[in-house]
Amino acid sequence: TQGLYLLVFITRYLDLFFSFVSVYNTLMKIFFLASAGYIVYLMTGSLKTTYDKNLDSFRVEFLIGGAALFALLFPHKYTILEVLWSFSIYLEAVAIMPQL
Repeated sequence: TQGLYLLVFITRYLDLFFSFVSVYNTLMKIFFLASAGYIVYLMTGSLKTTYDKNLDSFRVEFLIGGAALFALLFPHKYTILEVLWSFSIYLEAVAIMPQL
């Protein structure tokens, strides 16, 4: 789930490099990216011993593939940034499923 949220934030906040809304908006986007990245880093690094691969049987590939398909079929506009933004919206809707 945390890896999926990192992917959501990466694909949603690509506009960070192209447009500026406000200092607050920019700082919060950076905070979301940094905190999600740090959580995934901890989970794959120092806390790796707490992860049991045998209990993790959820196939996240189906969630990513479904979100990608919907993003290609139903974007707001057919530009790379809009398709990636749509992908992040669809993926966020199902990113909690591995936890359930």
